Amino acid sequence: MDPLKPFDSNMQLLSKVLDLRAQKAQVISSNIANAETPGYSAQRFNFEEDLAMALRGGGVKLTTSHSAHIPLGPSNFHSVTGKIVTIEDKTGIGDKNSVSVNQEMTDLSENELLYETAAQLLKKKITQLNMVLTGQ
Repeated sequence: MDPLKPFDSNMQLLSKVLDLRAQKAQVISSNIANAETPGYSAQRFNFEEDLAMALRGGGVKLTTSHSAHIPLGPSNFHSVTGKIVTIEDKTGIGDKNSVSVNQEMTDLSENELLYETAAQLLKKKITQLNMVLTGQ
């Protein structure tokens, strides 16, 4: 273990997942807050596919020979930042608000459950690290 990096890659991954889940919760909360705002377009914060691709080692790898070359996808999970996608209104109700409160509540529940799971796993890793350090 590198003494300058006391946390292993699993702990760093769990920390990254917690950060991304927190950002997703903010986007969902914003959608719920604007459920009655005419003209508001719902937004989705997507990072799961990029994270999965980064963990698999990426899809097609391109060789970059210049610093201005844009990589095809994230090279590792540290570089996953997520994307916000705007959902256009397709209901035809007339207020041009694309928020479905039922969908947002489902997304919020799922995100909270996955956040809590990652937090519990990280807590378990920290507890194990503490046991090793204290000799218990």
